Parts: sequence; structure tokens; C-alpha cells
Amino acid sequence: MLPSISRRDDVRGALPPVWRQVRWQVLTLLFLVTVINFVHRQTFSVVAPKIRDEFHLSATDLGSIAAAFMFGMMVGEFPVGYLMDRIGVRGGFSFSVIWWSLAAGLHAAARSAMQFSIFRFWMGTGECGNFSGGMKVVSEWFPAKERAFAVGIFNAGSMLGSLITPPLIVYLMLNYGWRTAFVGPSLLGFVWVALWRLVYRPLAEHPKVTEAEVNYIRAGQPEKSSAPPPNLSLLQHSQCWGLILCRFLVGPVIQFYWVWMPEYLYRSRGLSLKEIGLFTWIPYLFGDVGSIGGGWIAGVLMRRGFSLYQARMITMWTGAACCAMSMGVAQATSAAGAIGFICLVMFGHTWLSANMFASISDLYPEGAVGRMTALTGIAGGISGTLFPLVTGFLVDHVSYRPVFLMAAIMPAAGVLCLTLLSRKYQRVVL
Repeated sequence: MLPSISRRDDVRGALPPVWRQVRWQVLTLLFLVTVINFVHRQTFSVVAPKIRDEFHLSATDLGSIAAAFMFGMMVGEFPVGYLMDRIGVRGGFSFSVIWWSLAAGLHAAARSAMQFSIFRFWMGTGECGNFSGGMKVVSEWFPAKERAFAVGIFNAGSMLGSLITPPLIVYLMLNYGWRTAFVGPSLLGFVWVALWRLVYRPLAEHPKVTEAEVNYIRAGQPEKSSAPPPNLSLLQHSQCWGLILCRFLVGPVIQFYWVWMPEYLYRSRGLSLKEIGLFTWIPYLFGDVGSIGGGWIAGVLMRRGFSLYQARMITMWTGAACCAMSMGVAQATSAAGAIGFICLVMFGHTWLSANMFASISDLYPEGAVGRMTALTGIAGGISGTLFPLVTGFLVDHVSYRPVFLMAAIMPAAGVLCLTLLSRKYQRVVL
């Protein structure tokens, strides 16, 4: 039950100060878990040059390990999304984070490409819950006009996690060994679960949320259905396939940079491990700016009279244009120039992605958001599994150039699919 309202400003219907608005506290927890998620995810990428040298792994082996993680993401997407819809995000998130944190720590025990692949697969089956759970929380706790901004904030955790990972992991690796670099960060997930269990409750049950904030969140939102819609009904709309194809084409690009950037700079641009720790955080800073900015600018456009559809399309096409700068990475004459182009790609991708993920809650009702996010995640998992395998083959037998070209084209192709199939953003009625 909602608490009784005693403050005069709440009785008048005015929102309490920002620091007392519970949705921002919930969003802070989403941001933190996304930071932890990407520290776990990026640790292997930073340690990869050391692991390749120690265990004599090829680029094809590295691609297979990366593909195992994405295959795990794909396998886990729908079960975890279904879990979030059925038992709620309080329990679903707790299980997901504990599951992937165990796998993250066990990387320290691996001794071969196969063993690394097994632990990456395990970790992927849990980490997929970060976005299906996060999107469900945003759809419940934020009004439509704030959702892209909220998604941008918690998605910025992916960039902050990636930003702090290179210096943190390089420090741990150089001073305590690469195995410690896996074990130390894995403990953060268990700490977060304790905070989540302590703080989070559903909107209708939270003891600290005010009636004014509840009314603000629910204003203009459609009525909830009494039961979640059947799974097959989600696939009967072109909007679903637009979202699926968009994530299929957009997702592998950022994953390519997350996995391969340290390795590319180490072997193709001649940076040392210490220099990787000193400089590879910069593109992730640009990614943070893009993630927050893409969500924020969509809200600004809507406040200035643009429709939801127009705001989403403007931001996503702008992001796709920045991603096209991937073509310049291999052409750059210096490592600094290559990093500069990577900064533009990171900025554009997260600018686009904040609105791509928000599109799910724009187009589908709350009872389907977890599963729709999972379905798009399965699509991203398929392409994310194939793309590292293709990358490893091309790097071993050709070069990085065709990979950078593919990464330049795919985001625009994804946005085009969503543009054509979303029916000008007509909301799906299930």
C-alpha cells in the first residue's frame, strides 16, 4: 500500500525535492549495477593481450571466447526476461547479478580458450538481465517523457564501467597478477545485491514514495493489463521486428570496440599495457556523454513540440552518422587519431542506443517490456555471437579494415529498419 501523505506540498500535488523522489534513487541503483556489469564484462578485454601471450591464443581464439559470451547472452535473454516479468525485478535482478558475479570471479581459474569460453558463456547468461530488468524498472518508475533520459543515465553506467576498467584492471594486473583482476571486481556484484534488497520495492509498495510522485509517474500512462500478454502475440507486429532488426545490427558495433579495442591498440598501434590503461578510458568518457546526452536531447525536442517519433528518429539518425566515423579508425595515421575516431563512434552509438532501448517501452506496454527487451537481446546475441567469429577470422587472414567498415554501416542499417517498421511509432495494443 502507498504511504499516507502528510506533507503540505504532497497534498497540493507538488513533487517533493529531487533528493526525495524515489525514482531517482532507484535509477542510481540501476546506474551502479550497470557500472559493475561492464567492469566484469570489460575485464577480459583489458587482460586479453596478457592472456593471449601467456596461453598462445590466436585472434580466432579470442573471437571464439567473445562469441561464447554473446551466445550466453542470447541463451539467457528470454528466460531472464520472462523471470523479470513473472516474479518482478527485485528477485529477478538479485538472481541475475549473483549468477554473473560468480562466473566473473571464476575466470581466474581458466587455463585455456575452452575454459575461458565456458566462463564467458556462464557470465553472459546472467548479464543479459541487466537491460531487461533495467528497462522494466524504467517503464514502471518513469513517465514516457523521462524514459529516454532515464535509460541514458543507467546506460551511461556501461560507459563509466568501461571507462574505469582499463586503469583499474591494468593496475591490478601489473601489481597483483591477471587472476586478481577477475576476483576483485566480482565481489562488487554481491555488495550491490545487498543494497538492492534493502532499497528496492515495486512502485505500488514502496514505503517512501509520495502520492504526488506516483501520480506524476502514472500520468498519461496506459492502463496495465490484468495478465502479461502471450509470448506469440509479441511477434505479430511490425514494430517488434523493427526493434529486433535494429538491435541485431546496432548491438555488435559497440561490442566489437569493447572486446577488441585494447587488443587492436596493443598489436596494431603499438601501445603498451600501461599506455592502454592510461588512454583507453577516453572513448568511454565520450560514450557516457553520448548516453546521457542522447536521452536528454530527446526530452528537449519533445518539450519544444516535436513528436515522440520525431525526437527518437532525429537522435537515432544523428547517432548513426557518428558511428559511420568507424571508417576513419583504420585510416588514421597515428594511435591518437585512431582513438579520436573511436571516441566519435562511442559517442554516436550510446546517443543512438539510449533512444533505441527507450523505444521498447514507447511501443510496448509494461507487462511486455521485459520480454520485448529479451527478444531484442536474443537478436543482439545472434549477431553478437557471429560478429566476433567473423572479426577473428578477418584479423587473422585479412586485417581490421573490413571490420571497421562493417561497424560503420550497420548502425544506419538498423535505424533504417526501425524507421520503416515502427509505423511512425504507433503503440502496440496487446
